[in-house]
Amino acid sequence: MLRAIRERPGLQGLLLISPTMFWLIVFLLIPLALIVVISFGARGTYGNVEYTFQLANYARLFDGQYAGILWDSIWIALLTTIVCLLAGYPLAYYVARARPYRRSLLVFLILVPFWTDYLSRSYALMIILRGEGVLSTAMSALGLLQGPGRWFFEQIQLYTPGAVLIAMVYEFIPFMILPLYASLEKVDPALLEAAADLGARSWRAFWRVTLPLSLSGIIAGSILVFIPALGMFIVQDLMGGAKTMLVGNLIRNQFLTARDWPFGAAMSIVLLMLTLTVTLVYTRIFGFGEELAI
Repeated sequence: MLRAIRERPGLQGLLLISPTMFWLIVFLLIPLALIVVISFGARGTYGNVEYTFQLANYARLFDGQYAGILWDSIWIALLTTIVCLLAGYPLAYYVARARPYRRSLLVFLILVPFWTDYLSRSYALMIILRGEGVLSTAMSALGLLQGPGRWFFEQIQLYTPGAVLIAMVYEFIPFMILPLYASLEKVDPALLEAAADLGARSWRAFWRVTLPLSLSGIIAGSILVFIPALGMFIVQDLMGGAKTMLVGNLIRNQFLTARDWPFGAAMSIVLLMLTLTVTLVYTRIFGFGEELAI
């Protein structure tokens, strides 16, 4: 038998990938197929699933309330991506242009948040942003809790959409910085020197040279932030309280609280389709970005 395996390279490859394929089939494809089947069912009297083929669960998604929740989820995920890009690009640029020994230290500091559970970091933000928290106390001591300062704090304090946005950016900004740093590090400084020799100012050299060459990092970082931000629900529960309901919270509530598994499954499938659509668009743009980089 071993001799037959050695003589057939295709069989060797099949044996090598068989553990991975088994894992994907058992823990990904079969559960996903079950979710699809449940999404076409109906909720029983006692919360059980009645396996009947109907589209009522998907039709409910077009209801004004649920459609608004889905739109709010897309909007806050998009806003989180934009803020992470605007805040992460300058930092990634600085790290990419730093000296080698300092660059290693800065990359290490960017990776440090990955060593701490995001739930613990969310609790730390709750202490900072709550009504009598660290930020409120500091602003009050500096006399900033008056006029515009008071309005600004009310927009970002705990249990507001602003606090949810801050927590989302805080959680996902490393996922934006690292791809940006990887693309900016590959930019040859000689290209910028050549642009300067040809009379281009620094901002024009950045716009015509650095930005196009870092487009692949921008797209990769955006997709790494947008997709998990779209389905996040723990941050909204902690930072937004009952005032913020996003699609992740809705799915969790349908499965664990309302016991309406068919509707929760339908919402999960819609969220999955949105994710796949974004990924497809990303792959298309990513290829276009590579052509620009070349």
